[in-house]
Amino acid sequence: MPSDKITLERIQMLHPKLRDEAMDLYEEIAKALGNKVVCRFTHTLRTFAEQNALYQIGRTKVGRIVTNAKAGRSYHNYGLAVDIVLLHDKNNDWIFETISYDQKADIDADGKADWMEVVTIFKEYGWEWGGDWKFYDAPHFQKTFGYSINSLHDLHKKDKVDKNGYVLI
Repeated sequence: MPSDKITLERIQMLHPKLRDEAMDLYEEIAKALGNKVVCRFTHTLRTFAEQNALYQIGRTKVGRIVTNAKAGRSYHNYGLAVDIVLLHDKNNDWIFETISYDQKADIDADGKADWMEVVTIFKEYGWEWGGDWKFYDAPHFQKTFGYSINSLHDLHKKDKVDKNGYVLI
């Protein structure tokens, strides 16, 4: 069962309340996907500056709009969200060179779409999936602990954060 060093590093960037759970669910995902597919966490914590830079794409920077969330208005800004992609090993060399957002592919040939296996595991742990939203965002998962973006932003503005800058929830 392959693991992804980049994902393991990004899990450590999540809010401290989510790190152990994210590691557990990632291990469960790895078992479910077997040896031909790896789930990579492409984004976890995103700084306010990184969020603003993304927000500018398609507005004041060249490209198509990639987010509607300004800084402080994304659960990523608080380490409470994950974006994923699946990586496939097409030639059995243990290099997972092919990126996929295909929600119907069954590369591990277990009769279940790989993407939906990942979705199921996240949901079993109580995470919301962006694929269930009106604003469809299939790679996105978040666990908010019942906090709204406004309440998290207020905590941040009031400096209700730990020594590493994570909001106290």
